[in-house]
Amino acid sequence: MTQKVNKKRPELLLPAGDMQKLKTAIRFGADAVYLGTDAFGLRAHAGNFDVEQLLTARQLTHEAGVALYLTLNASLRPDEFPLLEDLLEELKPLDLDAYIIADPGVLATIRKIDPDRSIHLSTQSNSCNPQTAEFWRS
Repeated sequence: MTQKVNKKRPELLLPAGDMQKLKTAIRFGADAVYLGTDAFGLRAHAGNFDVEQLLTARQLTHEAGVALYLTLNASLRPDEFPLLEDLLEELKPLDLDAYIIADPGVLATIRKIDPDRSIHLSTQSNSCNPQTAEFWRS
């Protein structure tokens, strides 16, 4: 019996807590980098990007052929959703490659504002049963 071998290599995804780390990740061959803003991410002490820096990051990753993912993986309070909506509208022109999320409310908001954007499930999400896995798959 022969076993099928998946010849597709894994994606090398590296964190970019600041512009220098982003440039280092690109230089050392990252396929993709993830980063956050001051809001809605769980990497508060990793350094984050403002919208202007995100524009620069997008230009650098695009030129290098590296995907750019934005973490929005915090659990949001109801009063934070209007701010998330504003941020998503502001970021749409950057054509990010994906958002990394953990909150179903954030998922619904992205689907409403930027429905064609890819969404990746954060390691911060909780999926302990088939029903939850099916929810995230849908």
